[in-house]
Amino acid sequence: MMLLSCGLIAVIALFLLIFVVGAYNSLVSLRNRYKNAYSQIDVQLKRRYDLIPNLVETAKAYLAHERGTLEAVIAARNAAATANTRAAQNPGDASAMKELSSAESALGGVMGRLFALAEAYPDLKANTTMLSLMEELTSTENKVSFARQAYNDSVMAYNTRREVFPTNLIAGPFNFGPAELFVIEKPEQKEAPKVSF
Repeated sequence: MMLLSCGLIAVIALFLLIFVVGAYNSLVSLRNRYKNAYSQIDVQLKRRYDLIPNLVETAKAYLAHERGTLEAVIAARNAAATANTRAAQNPGDASAMKELSSAESALGGVMGRLFALAEAYPDLKANTTMLSLMEELTSTENKVSFARQAYNDSVMAYNTRREVFPTNLIAGPFNFGPAELFVIEKPEQKEAPKVSF
C-alpha cells in the first residue's frame, strides 16, 4: 500500500513538473515571437526615420519660408526615433509602447502638414527626387502597417496564453507580465498618408 501511494505521488509530481515546464516554455516561445515581431517594426521605422531627413532636405529649397514646419518634422522624427529605441529594448513595456505610439502620432501629424505644403508648390511636386522619396516613404508606411499587425497578433497570442487557466498559474510566479499592443492613438493616423504628386 505504501509503495502504491509513493508511486501515485511520484506520477502526480511528474505530471505537475511536465505541466510547469511545458507552460513555461510556451510562454517563453510566445514572448520571443512578439519581440521578434517588434524587431520587424523596428527595421521599417528606422528606414522611415532615415528617409525623412532626405525628404526635408529636398523640400528645403522650395519651402524656405516654411522653416517652422521643416523643423517640426525633424523634431518629431527625432522624438519618434528615441521612443522607438526605448521600445525596441523591451517591446513588452507598456510605457515605452505608449510613448512610441504618441511619438508616431505626432510624427504623422507633422508629416501631414509637410505633405499639404508640398501640394501647394508645383515645382516641388514635379521634383523627381521628391517623388522618389515620397514613393519610398509610402512603401515603408505600408510595411510598418503590416509589421505592426504581425506584432499585435503576436502580443495578443502571448497575452491570451498568459491569462488563461492553468497557464496563468505559471505566468505570475515566473514574471511573465502583459505585453502592450502598438496602437496609433489618433484615428486619422491609422492609415498611411495619402500622397499624390
